[in-house]
Order: sequence, then structure tokens, then C-alpha cells
Amino acid sequence: MKKRHFLLSLTLLLSMSLMTACGGGNSTQGGAGGGSADPSQLIIATGGTGGTYFPLGGGMADHITKNAGITATAQATGASAENIRLIRDKKADLAFTQNDIAEYASKGTNMFQQDGKIDSFQALGALYDETIQIVVSADSNIKSVADLKDKRVSVGAPGSGTEVNAQQILEAYGMTFEDTKLQRLSFADSAKAIQDGQLDAAFQTAGTPTAAITELAATTGVKIIPIDADKIDGIIAKYPYYVKTTVPANTYQTVPEEVTTVSVKSMLLIRSDLSEDLVYKVTKAIFENSDKLGHAKAKEIKLENVKNGVSIPVHPGAQKYFDEKGVK
Repeated sequence: MKKRHFLLSLTLLLSMSLMTACGGGNSTQGGAGGGSADPSQLIIATGGTGGTYFPLGGGMADHITKNAGITATAQATGASAENIRLIRDKKADLAFTQNDIAEYASKGTNMFQQDGKIDSFQALGALYDETIQIVVSADSNIKSVADLKDKRVSVGAPGSGTEVNAQQILEAYGMTFEDTKLQRLSFADSAKAIQDGQLDAAFQTAGTPTAAITELAATTGVKIIPIDADKIDGIIAKYPYYVKTTVPANTYQTVPEEVTTVSVKSMLLIRSDLSEDLVYKVTKAIFENSDKLGHAKAKEIKLENVKNGVSIPVHPGAQKYFDEKGVK
């Protein structure tokens, strides 16, 4: 009986080993279980409908669906920080975020202190500069960030990257949120509130031109408040992921002069447990069709810049594509 039991156990063990060998051939560096973690449809977490992420995400979803062999859908969200949590919870597979927010999540700092470190995402690549734009109506008497004291100011959706950017810029002027009549509104809602006279100023971190600001400029008219040169130097010294940026003259129809401010970098994140093969196809579909995404900001998405400002690991599937294209 003992011999028979041993032979039966050996047979089962060999069968399991054979099944593992047959089923594990797709396993990659990119994710535990390889292709087994791949969904039947990709959800792309973007941002508010009045920002830049949402239309770009819609364009990317179309090209992924056409070229990567999987259906993709863009979803409006509260943007950067929320998107990372959606990836963590497997409610999104691909997500837009800011490079600074990805850094916070990977270290469990700032708005991720309670979450702790999040390691369920990797980089798909950097996209373009995300410009911090401080928007007021064209007839506003606000001329400087210092003038925001005691004003009704929106700092973006709760938990958004814009909220952190606003906090850091106000800090450079010796102010906190408590020095303003704080509101936390989406891009589109902020623009409507300014138009209706219910809001004095709004921070918006997005690629320029930003749809909500363009629409507001065409109705009420807008001004973009500059950040002083010495304050920019201080911001960059403390937070090196910022860069000095100029919003070109006539980006918005009521802003004829160039405006000096700061930017962070937008980037795409992807679930780290997705297979190398799927992520390779998704990366290829996005970057080989970046000129067809239907938004002015898409012109700034360059393959040679995909690693600029990226401080977290790149997904092996994306890296495979970049290696093929000779991207360093």
C-alpha cells in the first residue's frame, strides 16, 4: 500500500509539473502569472472632462483597440492620485498621472501617507509638460499669487495633483490653504464658477491649451497669473521635479502676452502585473500613433523623451519596445 501511495503521489506531482510547464510559458518579468493577469478590456483612467487627460485618453483608447488586439475605454476620473489608487485596486489598467504624484505614491508620502507605498504600477513613459496655470477672469484685479490671500480659490479635485501643486506654490509665497477661501473643484466646474462670478481664481495643472480654459477665454475672458522668477527658483530648489515654463503668447485668445510659470511632467502608468506581450502592444499602439490623438498637446509626445522625468521602473513590455526603437 505504501508503494502504491508513493507511485500515486509521484504521478500527481509529475502531472502538476507538466501543467505548470505548459501553462507558464507566457510568464514574463512584467507581472506575476504573466498573461493570466491580463483583463479582457483595458480601462484607461484619465481626468476631468475639461482637462487634457480625458481627450488624449480617448484617442489612445481608439488606437489601442485598433492596433493592440484588446478593447480599451477611457474613463473620466479625479486625475493623478485617484488614478494610482484605481490601478492599485485593479479598477483601471492604464492611467495618466504627474511624475511628482507617481513619486509620492512609490514612497508613500504626501497624499499617500495613509495608503503607504504603492508598488502595483510601473511606468509606460513620459508624455509632455503639465503646466500649472493660475486662472482668473479677464477683469480680475488679481495680478500675483500674493493677491490670492482671502480670495475664493479652487485647487482642483480632492486628492488631485493640482491640489499638491497649488499647496507648494502658495508655500513659496508664505501662504497655506487656510489663507484662502478654499474650494476643490474639477477643471470644468472651476471654469463655470469663474464664469458665474462664484470663484476668484483656479489652479489647473494640465497641458496647454486646456479645454476648460479655452472655453472660458471665449466666453468670460481670462488672465493667467505669472509666478515670480525668484519664487520659481525656490520652488525648483525644494521640489526638483518642477521646471520653469513659459505659456506662449496667444495660447488663449484673451492672453496676448507670454506667461512665466512652472510645470511638472505628465506620464502614463500601467499595472505592473500585466504581461510583457500585452504592454508591448499597448506601448507600440500609443507611441506609433501619437500624431493622431486629436489634441494639440499630442504634438509634444516624442518617443525620444519617454524617459524624461521618470523616476520609477519602466514596465518590461514598454522597455522592450523602447529598446527596439533605440531609446536610451
